[in-house]
Amino acid sequence: MPSRDEILKFLGESQDAAGKREIAKHFRLKGAEKIALKALLKDMADEGLIDSDKGRAFHKMGGLPKVTVLKVIEADGRDLIAIPDNWQAEGVPMPRVRLSERGRSALAVGDRVLARTEEAGSGYRAFVMKKLQRASEQLLGVVEKGEGRKLWLKPVDKRIRRMVPISDPCNAEPGQLVLAEQHGQRDRISAKVTEVLGEPFAPRSFSLIAIHKYGIPHDFPSDAIDEAERAAKLPLSADHREDLRHIPIVAIDPVDARDHDDAIWATPDDDPANAGGYRAIVAIADVSYYVRPGGAIDRAARKRGNSVYFPDRVVPMLPEILSADMCSLKAGQDRAAMVCHLVIDASGKLRNWRFTRALVRLAANIAYEDAQAAIDGAKPHDLQDTVLKPLWACWKLLFMAREAREPLDLDLPERRIVLDEAGRIVSVAVRERLDAHRLVEDFMIAANVAAAKALEAKKAPVVYRVHEPPSREKLVALKDYLATFDISFALGQVVRPATFNGILARVTDDTVKPLVMEQVLRSQTQAYYGPRNMGHFGLSLASYGHFTSPIRRYADLLLHRALVDAHGLEQPPAPKLDLPPITGLAEHDAASLDRICELISGFERRAMEAERETVDRYVAAFLATKVGEIHKVRITGVQSFGFFATIEEFGGDGLVPVSTLGAERFWYDEASQTLTGESSGERYAVGQRLELRLAEADPVTGAIKFELPEGGNYMPGPPPRSKGPGNRPGGRPPIKRRGRPANIRHQSR
Repeated sequence: MPSRDEILKFLGESQDAAGKREIAKHFRLKGAEKIALKALLKDMADEGLIDSDKGRAFHKMGGLPKVTVLKVIEADGRDLIAIPDNWQAEGVPMPRVRLSERGRSALAVGDRVLARTEEAGSGYRAFVMKKLQRASEQLLGVVEKGEGRKLWLKPVDKRIRRMVPISDPCNAEPGQLVLAEQHGQRDRISAKVTEVLGEPFAPRSFSLIAIHKYGIPHDFPSDAIDEAERAAKLPLSADHREDLRHIPIVAIDPVDARDHDDAIWATPDDDPANAGGYRAIVAIADVSYYVRPGGAIDRAARKRGNSVYFPDRVVPMLPEILSADMCSLKAGQDRAAMVCHLVIDASGKLRNWRFTRALVRLAANIAYEDAQAAIDGAKPHDLQDTVLKPLWACWKLLFMAREAREPLDLDLPERRIVLDEAGRIVSVAVRERLDAHRLVEDFMIAANVAAAKALEAKKAPVVYRVHEPPSREKLVALKDYLATFDISFALGQVVRPATFNGILARVTDDTVKPLVMEQVLRSQTQAYYGPRNMGHFGLSLASYGHFTSPIRRYADLLLHRALVDAHGLEQPPAPKLDLPPITGLAEHDAASLDRICELISGFERRAMEAERETVDRYVAAFLATKVGEIHKVRITGVQSFGFFATIEEFGGDGLVPVSTLGAERFWYDEASQTLTGESSGERYAVGQRLELRLAEADPVTGAIKFELPEGGNYMPGPPPRSKGPGNRPGGRPPIKRRGRPANIRHQSR
């Protein structure tokens, strides 16, 4: 039998597509050897060494099949660049392929070709064999009825303003949410309905729109579900785990939490050397015990990167039998946990930490509001004195250390959508920020820091949560903006989070502070995952990883696996349940953390955009019944075409077009983020509070529009100077447009 390396070498050198038959023929395998080869190839695919083209041919993982379909995406000078039309290699960035001279002249961006590929230096080049039919772009929208029997597709993406005529409705009816393919070019585009998704205003439809728009995987393959059912049967024993079932650990979560992946406990330290300090436990669901590298669940989880939380549903990273049951820390039930033991001194600093695999049994699952009420004395709890008070006392030390390092202090409001049992909107409100939220947050930060440092001490791979300092370009823009409020900001200084906190502390005017806070937020960079430590600027921490949510974040699962290897926490071999044998970090994952981190960072951004758009649609649906009402709003953004405002009571971002502000001209100042009327001096700036009338709320697109209470264009324009040709004010002649007359239709093909 050939070895793994010999098979990889053959696949790399073969000039033709190689399937099981070609591999068996090359290595002269017969009979039972072919059966063994089939099992070996499956193992190599599970390990991420090779990938297959629909099971017919194999190639190196991250490599291209010898013959494949490519899509032209751009022209790089005189060269055309293409990408694989169907890329399934998990954790590997999609390669960019340079097309050869032959057969290239008739190609354009968007074309699909069948091509023969070969490695060229550090990349690939391809030789076109055949031009294929273009793949139609999928468009998500609502069917609307026009004049006569004509149907139109209204896109749900508010950036697409034109409706598309429907050439083939495929039994779709007006008002239904559909997926459609676009055909034609330029002004002759039409849509063919390919799938009817249902009513756009039915319960759970708003999240369905986001799922389809962003291509979020929401159905698990059958092999992942089967593996999850087998994994759920894994035995739990205290023989190879630390038994912590006697400790009253509690989980403090939102009242509407769908899963519980973290729990905490604290008690005064009885070590005289740490007088005034505390010992604490942060217990996290041991997801790596159930989700093993290379398995079907692992492959499905990596394609998701994280769970996506919508107001009406969760698209989990893991199958429900794990995410909502075996990996969810529920009170009174034995659960597998990865435990971080912390020693905290009297100043709130971490003195020591250790990690174990444990068996826990939670004393209670408590809502944030109930925990806060118990501490405030408003609503007694059975664990108030024994568990909650020591937790709060320990947190005060952590909070003291947090204040000392001065992280970025931007306490921004979060919207909460409340639905009834039928999925209808009951209310939209800003979620209250309690000390209970800050307590859990600071315990999680402490465990995340400990996990990163524990791996660094063992020189093991780390998936860091990186937040880099602001770029100079953004700092220059912030300096120009602050100058409009007579606030100085020196560019030469070493910028720390405390620098921005100091700016906010100097602003005493309550009307100006939201403006400055908004601009400070805009100046920050976006956090991401990476294998190299660049620090976390916002939290003012030198080393930081995500350890506390492996149920919903793949980055945390990778960190758990690294801890298993670095601290010798591997469990005995699993019983005969047909599961991958190890729970640590696979070698090929450790070698490709760069690519995996890039992938899951992109999935995180995708989830954030999908969640935000869905909340916008729910808010728009809630406001659709309030069109015409006056609302108190705050301006959140200003552009040359108008300004954006948010209803202070429950959110909802809408546009006020500059064309509705009055007949006078408004000048846009980019530095101060303001619009100022030329004649009246009326000024609109970021953070300004005012009252606006709700003019439009579209639940399908999530678009909201406001207008001034006085009505559109209420301001008078400049007085006419005289009447000249065309009876236009100021003696200006009628506007003459170049080109064909308006009544002549363009007939060109």
